[in-house]
Amino acid sequence: MLKLKIFGFLFCCGSLISNSIDAIASESEKNDSDSTVYNRVFFEKITLSNKFYSEGAGVGDFNRDGYKDVVIGAQWYEGPDFKRKHEYRPIKEFDPAEYSETFYLYGKDINGDGWDDILAIDIPGKPAAWYENPKGKEGHWKRIEVVPWVGNESPGLDTVVGDERPELLFNTDGYLGYAEIDWENPYKEWKFHKISTAKGAFFIYTHGLGVGDINGDGRKDFVESMGWWEQPETLDKGTAWKFHRFHFTDGGAQMIVTDVNEDGLNDIITVWHPHKYGLVWWEQTRSEGKIDFIKHILTGEKESDSPYGVKFSQAHALALVDIDGDGLEDIVTGKRWWAHRPPIDPDSDAPAVLYWFKKVRNKDGTIDFIPFLIDDDSGVGTQITIEDLNGDSSPDIVIGNKKGEFIFLSKREKVTKEEWEKYCPVKKEVMN
Repeated sequence: MLKLKIFGFLFCCGSLISNSIDAIASESEKNDSDSTVYNRVFFEKITLSNKFYSEGAGVGDFNRDGYKDVVIGAQWYEGPDFKRKHEYRPIKEFDPAEYSETFYLYGKDINGDGWDDILAIDIPGKPAAWYENPKGKEGHWKRIEVVPWVGNESPGLDTVVGDERPELLFNTDGYLGYAEIDWENPYKEWKFHKISTAKGAFFIYTHGLGVGDINGDGRKDFVESMGWWEQPETLDKGTAWKFHRFHFTDGGAQMIVTDVNEDGLNDIITVWHPHKYGLVWWEQTRSEGKIDFIKHILTGEKESDSPYGVKFSQAHALALVDIDGDGLEDIVTGKRWWAHRPPIDPDSDAPAVLYWFKKVRNKDGTIDFIPFLIDDDSGVGTQITIEDLNGDSSPDIVIGNKKGEFIFLSKREKVTKEEWEKYCPVKKEVMN
């Protein structure tokens, strides 16, 4: 059953938020008089199903009709209306008190035949496999297993070695590393390259992983919960990656490397604990050549930890994208409802919220992230996929989790400053 629900949100600045005057307005859009243009963001909620099939979701054009489709669990849904679904492997419905088989899904043309295939990363400890697109033929797709064992609850598909083609990031056999795809023959097992030196530091349910250039040498480094691994100058000689210890998280999820405060140094955005509380960003600093980080808390275990009084647990997935079109990348995250069987995690039965946090340049040079509620009955899984599904240049959100399967189509609308200022999260006093 497919259900639709419409959400509309405005955002504002001015006197309601200290140090934020003129900071939230779109900087990339100006009218002829060069006055600020204010954008209103709507979200249309599409409920594909209320059943639990997967905690991952992906996007691809699987039927080559020019419209983007979504894949969640064992099914893919045809765009642009997502009403017609297809089974590409045997369907299984799961008990929300347990786990699904699939944690991550990607739509990508892996064999280079012009048809998007599906890469599935199943629950940690299982293989990674891709499903070959049958080019319009009905029936289950051919499964090609390419990695025999994938550990980590935050594996990723990202570029590491310097070209534009991605590698699979994960840990296996106690080592952290990446699997390089032989694009000339993607049917054979993908070669794993370990970057960590001591066996046993990483295990099946390790949390927290990302890549990005930390030290500014132009090479992507690995970041994980207990520090960052510096990529050596050359990879062909098996040179060890240097480990720099730093306690970034008590678990983490996706770890996003980006220059938050635009000072030329890459920072890190992540979850403090994926099964408890906390969303943070780490500001990189330099002193006499030494790299250090300063912690900035966006949400915590108390409402007073957030300047806006926002609190939710189990933010097990997050993504970075420009939601409102102002040229600044915002955070999208929320609650992974029943990440563990209740009552293991705090606030397990609290509303399954989904938020976007708007990045703001304050006049005093600081950075703020203002939370806006998208929905309170969906949340996140282990993966958030964000792409423009309908071609309107506004990013859309695709999620699978224990609440079901969801699409959030976003739409921007220009409004007056007066309309814009009517709806705004008011920064609350921080209490001791």
